[in-house]
Amino acid sequence: MASSRGPSPTMKSWDELRKQARTLENELDVKLVAFSKMGFGNSMESTPLLSDDSFNSAVSEIEQLLSKLGAVNDEMAEVSLMENPQDSARQHTIQRHRDIQQDFSKEFQRTRSNMQARREREDLLRVYSRSNYKQTSGLNRRMDLYLKESEHIRSSERMIDEQINIAMETRDHLHGQRAAFKMIQTKMNDLTNRFPMINSLVQRTTLRKRRDSIILGSVIGICTVLLLLYAFG
Repeated sequence: MASSRGPSPTMKSWDELRKQARTLENELDVKLVAFSKMGFGNSMESTPLLSDDSFNSAVSEIEQLLSKLGAVNDEMAEVSLMENPQDSARQHTIQRHRDIQQDFSKEFQRTRSNMQARREREDLLRVYSRSNYKQTSGLNRRMDLYLKESEHIRSSERMIDEQINIAMETRDHLHGQRAAFKMIQTKMNDLTNRFPMINSLVQRTTLRKRRDSIILGSVIGICTVLLLLYAFG
């Protein structure tokens, strides 16, 4: 007497397990899409929305769904083995569900690794930003001092340049005065050198005038005497 094997009363049927597997796959797909978008916010926000609680909660939910999907796939394989182990269509369906589970698991691991790396990078950037802010504040104070000192040096250089220009103008003015004094001195020397010649010429002219006067007086006197002698003679 042959006995037929069938699923135990507590084991679900093949159709129920397939329906449950598809439901878990759809839920996993939605969860993975939402998980990949966590922490980025919208285009108007500059800071991420990801927190430790939301990240850990999403990871836990996805891990539970993957675990449930794996359990359902195992039950499907057990039911198929008990009911009809030679059914190739069922074996193909089971393999397809296992491939989907494996793809979801790989996508989850990759997304989680990227999210963790991004969170660690943001933590480092926040630490660096705080330390860099302190360093920048100190650097800004030093730069302000350097700029003030540089401006003071430039002001001193401008004052020195002005003093040098004044000194050069004074030197040029003194050179001009010295040249003018030299010209005056030269003219004075020329006049001094010419005065003896003028005096000598004046003296000679005066002597000539005296001589002419004496000669003229003598001629006039002789003529007068002769006229008198002629008038009374």
